[in-house]
Amino acid sequence: MKLGGAIRIVGLLSIGFSLTMLPPVLVSLWYGDHQAHHFLKAFGIAFICGSSVWLLTRHEEAPLRRKDGFVVVALFWTALSLLGALPFLFGPHLGFVDALFEAVSGFTTTGATVITNLEVLPRSILYYRQQLQWLGGMGLVVLAVAILPLLGIGGMRIYQAETPGPMKDEKIAPRLTHSARTLWTIYVLLTASCALAYWLAGMTPFDAIGHSFSTISTGGFSTHDASIGYFHSAAIESIATVFMLAGGINFSIHFLALRDKTPLPYLRDIEVRMFLVFVLAAVLLVAAMLWLMGVYPDLSHSVVNAYFEVASIITSTGFGAEDFTAWPLFVPVFLIFISFIGGCGGSTAGGMKVMRILLLMKQGLREVDTLIHPRSIKPIKIGGRVLSERTVEAVWGFFAVYILVFVVLTLAMMATGLDQISAFSAIATSINNLGPGLGEVAYNFANVTAAGKLISTTAMLLGRLEIFTILVLFSPSFWLE
Repeated sequence: MKLGGAIRIVGLLSIGFSLTMLPPVLVSLWYGDHQAHHFLKAFGIAFICGSSVWLLTRHEEAPLRRKDGFVVVALFWTALSLLGALPFLFGPHLGFVDALFEAVSGFTTTGATVITNLEVLPRSILYYRQQLQWLGGMGLVVLAVAILPLLGIGGMRIYQAETPGPMKDEKIAPRLTHSARTLWTIYVLLTASCALAYWLAGMTPFDAIGHSFSTISTGGFSTHDASIGYFHSAAIESIATVFMLAGGINFSIHFLALRDKTPLPYLRDIEVRMFLVFVLAAVLLVAAMLWLMGVYPDLSHSVVNAYFEVASIITSTGFGAEDFTAWPLFVPVFLIFISFIGGCGGSTAGGMKVMRILLLMKQGLREVDTLIHPRSIKPIKIGGRVLSERTVEAVWGFFAVYILVFVVLTLAMMATGLDQISAFSAIATSINNLGPGLGEVAYNFANVTAAGKLISTTAMLLGRLEIFTILVLFSPSFWLE
């Protein structure tokens, strides 16, 4: 395999990423928080590193192949994590591991943090955290795909390696560049709408913009330790719920709804319907438990609080309005479990994705039917479309590896000294890109050991890139021509 072409692209993308250090400079100058020089230093380092890599490999013009797409994604996310950590090293003076953890948590839209007392941080640092999630939400690689043809290379392989969901070959427009630009246009429009709604509901412009970034990206970072609960506003919680669910729906469905000027695409898509069914079922169960256990005075309060937390967890946003870890019986663990479902493929949400869960359910039912009718041949259909056996096998393979990686990393976390519940939830919240956990990691990862933070960082990247994108690089056959 020729790595020169892939490394050249990473250099170009790193140059592009360096430019994202400039908006925080403007924020710093506006608020006078004396952080501008830190971001300018980070910009200089990122720009010089990217330029140096590009200059060394600028003559590599080999066309991008499928294998190269995986290499570009893995290398770029590694470089992106290291470069993204620089402002945290220079500004709040976090240690390297903490800075890396915070940067990866932002880019992967996990929302877990090692920082406490957010209110005392400089405004530019708070803005930078929110911006990280917004950029990571749709994926910096997908954004770059829109301009890759201008660089003389094709982008489909990168899109396949980066885009979440089991049906990666589908495009919403005839040309990939058009698809990427369309997705980002929708992303920006949703973000602007969310920010405007937050502002009208009572947030300051700074909080409205920051929280719109982390809502649409289903990231969950906040500018306050108390998250959405800081505002004590039912209107703000309702707005957050609506836009979190929007972020958890396949963006190609948003495109179809906008293009046709009708909500019917949401009703026609089986994955969206199942996503909403999962949300409704979880809300009813959690609300019933809260009401029966007397946590809230009446059923309506129970439903409202259950609705917000279920939407926050299943979309892997991780916003908090109430302390769900204190809810009774099995409810906290149940909420962690539904984060494994996640949102729809092609959304900004984490988890295994609704389509995979639906396929696993259908395959399980088919196996039961086969026991009763061993000679029967029953294909699996999704929305009237017959799926190939290869697709079904791929989903089962993904599920098996997902669970295996989860178990191994959980045991590794326990080896760092965390108790079983804390270790379980730390990996669950990391690999599902959720944020809040249980036990020692219910609010933040500040007290987790350096080894534990690195394990969680690994889980975040594996979850964000859907595991196989990384694991395939460890296969000897991958590197053979």
